[in-house]
Amino acid sequence: MNTLDAFEIVPTGAALGAEIRGVDLSLPVSDTIRQALREAWYEHLVLLFRGQGMSDDAIMRTANIFGGSQTTSAHSYFDREPSTYNPHRVEGYPEILAVTNLDANGNPTLDNGGLGSHEVVWHSDNSYNEVPPAGSLLYAIEIPVGGGGNTSFNNQYLAYETLPAELKEAVEGLHQVHDSSRNSAGVLRPGLTEPERPEEIDGPVHPLVRVHPNTRQRALYLGRRRTWPSSYIVGLSNDESEALLDALWAHATRPELAWEHVWREGDAVLWDNRCAMHYRTPIDPSRRRVMHRIQIAGDPVVAPWE
Repeated sequence: MNTLDAFEIVPTGAALGAEIRGVDLSLPVSDTIRQALREAWYEHLVLLFRGQGMSDDAIMRTANIFGGSQTTSAHSYFDREPSTYNPHRVEGYPEILAVTNLDANGNPTLDNGGLGSHEVVWHSDNSYNEVPPAGSLLYAIEIPVGGGGNTSFNNQYLAYETLPAELKEAVEGLHQVHDSSRNSAGVLRPGLTEPERPEEIDGPVHPLVRVHPNTRQRALYLGRRRTWPSSYIVGLSNDESEALLDALWAHATRPELAWEHVWREGDAVLWDNRCAMHYRTPIDPSRRRVMHRIQIAGDPVVAPWE
């Protein structure tokens, strides 16, 4: 059984992240430990649980500790093209997303219509939704040891706090359109057309700075950015928008704000999508990588000036 006596928090020593020891997520979790886990999440932004043996039911139960689940939008794009192979589908669990480099025949590949084995650029999950998820839980089932796929996370509280004064002043009151056309590996979503002008970008409008509903801290919220034309700042000229976004992205993705995780099978990692972005290195396309992800139900994106 999970007990508070065994519960331990071991910070990574980086700008964010902590390992949680003494908790088996396949077993019942008491209200006391649930609260301790939520508090650790708010403080450290990313939590790592090693050596887990999680069924999909256990993944669902774990999401409930942190606020319940939210179905990913990725499925909806594949549903528009029913004949298209959906590498993300987990039968019987519409809330769970397979993050895999396998093709329709179960073989590893570079391209599978989803993330495949590609590098995945810095991003916040589903920022192209009106209400993005609060967080994501990713569980490692098959890992190509030494074959890439390391995941880095960065602290967007610190990104905002350390903005130079002129940039902090520049972002005040500004909002951004979040590009929904391509996934975080740059793959065009099924049924969509590659945008050729900023006016063709489809997606919600979110503030460049958001307030976390639990900690009340401010964080940069940049979402994702693909090759131009992509996400842009409302009310600025194209050149002004691109220049400001260049400066913000360069600042937000500095190495000192990040922590890199090297996966092992049985790892479960939970991150706070409201104040941390993440990035994945490319994967050896000849080696299998299979993970299951669930998203934590989100909150409306609220700006400090609203």
